[in-house]
Amino acid sequence: MNSQLSDRINNLPVSATLAMAAKARELKEQGKDIIGLSLGEPDFNTPDFVKDAAIRAINENYNSYSPVDGYNELKDAIILKFKRDNHLTYDRSQIVVSTGAKQSIANVAMVLLNKGDECILPAPYWVSYAAIVELAEGTPVEVSAGVEQNFKITAAQLRAAITPKTKMMLFSSPNNPSGSLYTEEELQAFAEVLVDYPNIIVVSDEIYEHINYTGKHASMAAIPSMYDRTVTINGVSKAFAMTGWRVGYIGAPTWIARACNKMQGQITSGTNCIAQRAVITALEAPVSKIQYMIDAFAERRDLILNLLSELKGVITDVPDGAFYVFPDISEWFGKTVKGHQIKTSSDFSLMLLEEANVATVSGEDFGAPNCIRISYAASSEQITEAIRRIKEVLS
Repeated sequence: MNSQLSDRINNLPVSATLAMAAKARELKEQGKDIIGLSLGEPDFNTPDFVKDAAIRAINENYNSYSPVDGYNELKDAIILKFKRDNHLTYDRSQIVVSTGAKQSIANVAMVLLNKGDECILPAPYWVSYAAIVELAEGTPVEVSAGVEQNFKITAAQLRAAITPKTKMMLFSSPNNPSGSLYTEEELQAFAEVLVDYPNIIVVSDEIYEHINYTGKHASMAAIPSMYDRTVTINGVSKAFAMTGWRVGYIGAPTWIARACNKMQGQITSGTNCIAQRAVITALEAPVSKIQYMIDAFAERRDLILNLLSELKGVITDVPDGAFYVFPDISEWFGKTVKGHQIKTSSDFSLMLLEEANVATVSGEDFGAPNCIRISYAASSEQITEAIRRIKEVLS
């Protein structure tokens, strides 16, 4: 830790998913045959119709600064998407386009949280949530649900976690890392609690919305009592296999959107102009254009659950969305595998990397220390081989 660096950066944890991906890359460069199941990144190429739109934008000389909060044509496409897919009505003043959904979330935390304000994080949660809240000088409050609850907290747990300092609730559905999906009824139950606390803002991260095996996605903002106090986060990284294009967006009450626009104007300004033009085409397209990816993920989910069911001491539920399984491996705590003492899920993950050459992520940084996250955004062959290796090491 460098004393010349700010406390802010010294206290900020490194992203666990990116750290594991970097370690896996390092071992690959040393010649090891690593199967990477740690990153949340589709293994598909961006669809051609989206790439063609980007090429058109280059040829049409889109090369100047865009408005800080995004092109109006993109905002209109986002408004259309919210209406079509989520039954949400927004206008341009309520939309802010950012450099990825991660920036969207950071903007919201920065404009809403003061020092000591509490943000409820239903756990497990995406690794960056707690770090972003702390960066905004807020206090993360974890509310945990294990595999026996399908990793979903109850309305009673939510009520018990609220204090006079609670300012925000931040969650994802479908969930990263567990793949769990909150139903309309479960969100309604949250809304019935939150009606008693009108100053709490809910931030609903719906980036995995289309990677959904139930055919039903529920948005918190679609509940009438929650519309004026919910920020809906979305983007194109996951559903359209556009992780590196870095485009996310929010639909929010106008006062929050204006504050995010002001914040972003001092940090990055407008998002990449070519990527924005491509996203207009992506969002205007019917969901059927990306159904082939969703179908492939569904097949892989079934494959990996079937293979994991043969592993001893690995307990899984059936995730309804995203492309992760989040097995509880706590039965291995206190045991020794191939000379590795397993005391934590980090020990277990590291052992899999070194002994099975398979990269996963410990659940500790997701607020679920008994679990590991395994991404099945990989080919069926890689998934089958990875679980075969893990089975061999554990047996």
